[in-house]
Amino acid sequence: MGELIVGIDIGTTAVKVALFTGRHELIDAHVTEHPMTRGKPSWAEQDPRDWWQGCLRGIDAVTAGAAAGAVGAVGVTSQVNTHVFVDARLRPLLPAITWQDQRCAEIARELNRTVTAERRHEIWGRPYAFDASGLIPRALWVARNAPDTWRATRWVLSPKDYVNALLTGEIASDAMSSIGLVDTDGIGYLDAAVALVDGLGDRLPPLARPTDTVGRTGLPGLACHAAVGTMDALSEMHAAGLTTPGRGMISCGTSLVVAGAAELSMPAKGIVTFPPVDGLRIHAGPTQAGGDALRWWARAGRQPIQQVLADAAAVAPGGSGVVFTPHLMGERAPLWDPDVRGGFLGLSTATTHAELGRAVLEGVAMSGRQVLAEVESACGKPLDPITFSGGGANSELWAQIFADVLGRPLHRLATRDYSAVLGAALFGGIGAGIRPDRTAPPIDRIFTPDPGHTRRLDPLFEIYQDSYPALREVHAKLEKWRSATS
Repeated sequence: MGELIVGIDIGTTAVKVALFTGRHELIDAHVTEHPMTRGKPSWAEQDPRDWWQGCLRGIDAVTAGAAAGAVGAVGVTSQVNTHVFVDARLRPLLPAITWQDQRCAEIARELNRTVTAERRHEIWGRPYAFDASGLIPRALWVARNAPDTWRATRWVLSPKDYVNALLTGEIASDAMSSIGLVDTDGIGYLDAAVALVDGLGDRLPPLARPTDTVGRTGLPGLACHAAVGTMDALSEMHAAGLTTPGRGMISCGTSLVVAGAAELSMPAKGIVTFPPVDGLRIHAGPTQAGGDALRWWARAGRQPIQQVLADAAAVAPGGSGVVFTPHLMGERAPLWDPDVRGGFLGLSTATTHAELGRAVLEGVAMSGRQVLAEVESACGKPLDPITFSGGGANSELWAQIFADVLGRPLHRLATRDYSAVLGAALFGGIGAGIRPDRTAPPIDRIFTPDPGHTRRLDPLFEIYQDSYPALREVHAKLEKWRSATS
């Protein structure tokens, strides 16, 4: 069996494919970008065929110089809650509804009204709120608005499961990616939850462990073990060493993901706790916009992202006292509110464009600090070390801003651009027996907070936290107006 491993990450903006050695050293990588379509307010869709073409191009590129049979495993990870409705021949019946899509917000509110809190506690064993990105509201939306499509749907798949199905011809998923649908032990689907949508249970893929084999790939030159895999955040956590209690992680990609590993599971607001693995629990909070907030501001100002970063670097921490809330398409952790929207607080005629760019960077970091507090509450203790990864970690300025806002050192991963890809490869390699687990990821730099900067930013963070409860009803009124006029 070959000792090389291919990792694939189907992200929100691109498909990343990389080839690693059995010791997880990067040999080659390839990136294929794909578009997001926002045809209606609050909609965010992608074409699953773009993902597949990106995978094929990436696999061809990174394995071109490898000897026949050198690749022993492939692992795939992807964005979640993104859902693909396919027929029995794996043909997409609709554009994929991505995790950013909020079209089902009203259905989620309806479910929260009609399924009592007591009943939700009976089903999930804890307080539970339906969210617009969850599969239950999504499946109800398709069944109501496109009944012919729902009848033709054989499987509802995540992006990684769709790609694995095309690679191997087999259908499988993992419990961690099936958010809100599995029992607390991650063994099977929650029958009472699945029954909320007529026919949903017949359309869900069988569950397996991330390291289990889906099948063998059928591509020329890539006949090897393919692992079930898991979501991008958990893949990145695996690569970041969250296989050891007490470690934490912040990933600044399109969204922001904050996570920690612990042996405990304590009550915390708005945090997702995954089924335990070997007694270890992962507590995590995904936001709605990390790098996406920076991308939005660059687009709105008709500037390249690098120019926004350069201008922001010339502004002192805290700038002119402007606070930015990055809730551009609602917010996930820890608020879980599809109606809230982003904004700038503290504008004046003296506020400059550069100061607003700095506020965007700081606001995203403040969202990370807010989630980190809840993650640490769930873990029952502070996390140390905290790794930093994702595309946002490539900016020295942004990494330092995160450290200053958090008031905590951040250990930037050497594989920050390909952490989720590496995690996918690790699951593939472990399943194929190529290499056991690893707990110490390589770090290329530690960003230490400047105490003076942290003291200046702390009061602004308090304002950031206070803004949501103070303006919640205002955002709800705005959403009613948008719904009425759209």
